[in-house]
Amino acid sequence: MKYQFPFLFFICFVIISCNKTTEENISAEEIYEAPPEIVKEYGYVLDDFVVERDTVQSGDSFGKILFEANVDYATIQEISDSVQPVFNTSRIRPGKPYVVLKSKDSIEAAKVFIYEQSREDYVVLDFQSTVKASLEKHPTTTYEREISGVIDSNLSSTFDDLGVSVNVAYKMADIYAWTIDFFKLQKGDRFKAIYEERFVNDTIPAGIGKIKAVLFEHAGREMYAFRFENDSLPGSFDFFDENGDNLRRAFLKGPLKFSRISSRYNLKRRIKYYGYRLRPHKGTDFAGAIGTPILATADGVVTKSERRGGNGNYVKIRHNATYDTQYLHMQKRNVKVGQSVRQGDVIGTIGMTGNSGGPHVCYRFWKNGRQVDPFKQDLPASKPLAENLVPIYDSIRKPLQTRLDGIPWFSETVDQVELQEELALSIQ
Repeated sequence: MKYQFPFLFFICFVIISCNKTTEENISAEEIYEAPPEIVKEYGYVLDDFVVERDTVQSGDSFGKILFEANVDYATIQEISDSVQPVFNTSRIRPGKPYVVLKSKDSIEAAKVFIYEQSREDYVVLDFQSTVKASLEKHPTTTYEREISGVIDSNLSSTFDDLGVSVNVAYKMADIYAWTIDFFKLQKGDRFKAIYEERFVNDTIPAGIGKIKAVLFEHAGREMYAFRFENDSLPGSFDFFDENGDNLRRAFLKGPLKFSRISSRYNLKRRIKYYGYRLRPHKGTDFAGAIGTPILATADGVVTKSERRGGNGNYVKIRHNATYDTQYLHMQKRNVKVGQSVRQGDVIGTIGMTGNSGGPHVCYRFWKNGRQVDPFKQDLPASKPLAENLVPIYDSIRKPLQTRLDGIPWFSETVDQVELQEELALSIQ
């Protein structure tokens, strides 16, 4: 019995000591205050300003926006003149977001103007002390996507059904512009692709990046395309098939990205309006809306750019000692005589100048000084892949081809959106 009291005393001491320590901790937590969060955007601490966010409305101007933000007209003019080399303030457009950072005082005058030119690009005009202007970019994250689809009616509607940007379709059409006539796609044609997509803040789409690999099956024929960049020419790239053959040809199939042929090359054409007299048509007419861009079908030098007679506004390009091309009835010409152009450059827009019954471009193809049907010519391919680059190309192609082959073909029994979500891969 003589040991009970000290034992009880020890237990009570421990319990009381523990309780006391806990109360002290709780008390310490109650009096602790976390430092305020500093929110920065566009490089500015937002809490230092009154922040106004809005969208340019019809009738708005840079001057109007700043005047309503308590900046006088003389200062507005000084700002506009100072930033002119970097940003033309007259070019703000309705629908574009902007942010005004104002002083935190009774006047609340604008000190910084931020204009969102695109989802990625923005301009900052800072006139707190001196006037400064800078073009900036939002940080983006790039994701790699894998898609699979089947043509039901046309390429663009197929991509709409997939929930994928139609810009991927346009880039695919560019890749196969020399090997597939996209005006004649068939129901059941199908494709797989690996491409990059950029996002701002991981949520806002900022555009399509590189198309890295495609497998397109057209009329039962499978055609691979792999992007390959030549390190000796930065920014220079082409698409090659599984054998290393270049998909690009010396000439595009036509001068428009998307259109229909309204009248073909025909030396035996007879027209009712002219009493069925023989009136040969030595060109191929591509119909399109007025203002549609007209593309140079191959590299070359402009030899004619003028308006004359039934041709209306037209451009003629010399490609080499053998081939010339001509583009008639333009609304507007974008090139001058002596100017060098690259395949795919916009040389003008569709119009109805000269003898034209509707908006179109008459595309004429010359071989050794004689007009011929471009669709009946065995046109040359572009330069093949250099032998010393083949091993490097194969090291890039082989893993991409393995991935393409592993992507399941789209089946109508599978939901397209669910399939794309399963295929999405991050390459942060």
